[in-house]
Amino acid sequence: MKKFFIGAFLFFVSLPSFAEFELPGKGVIRYSTGVEKPFNFGFAWSPVEDKFTIGSKAYNMDLPESYSVAITLSKDDSQVWVQEFAQSFIEGFDWEIGDHKIILRKATFAQPVKGNYVLSLDGVDYFLMKNNISITFNFEHRGLTSVHLEGVTKDMGTKR
Repeated sequence: MKKFFIGAFLFFVSLPSFAEFELPGKGVIRYSTGVEKPFNFGFAWSPVEDKFTIGSKAYNMDLPESYSVAITLSKDDSQVWVQEFAQSFIEGFDWEIGDHKIILRKATFAQPVKGNYVLSLDGVDYFLMKNNISITFNFEHRGLTSVHLEGVTKDMGTKR
């Protein structure tokens, strides 16, 4: 009986190491022509299979600490390229992933803003500061722990 309790205890203690998650992502990309196209891009982790899924592709690997989606501004600042979403330049996107909502859109401002772009993360607006920015997703075995933006500055309301 004592062995049963020890075995049961060890089983329940080891459960977190087998944690898996699925983080679906759905969105819409907008082209400068006005055409909109839906896309799916999320993440999943299966420790039993030792597979990490990025978008529609699964890889045999350990769970990474993070994954970054790069956004590259075109030379004329009029469009962006996001490799994970489209094979050509786009004007913007709306993306819901897990509990997070990320929107890249054009807007008109009283003061100059790089590319006239606003990147919103969960309702907080940011301006592009560089031609290459990134959205970094941080993971642990239970799932997504945080989302960070790099290459942007927070909209403090001074450019509107």
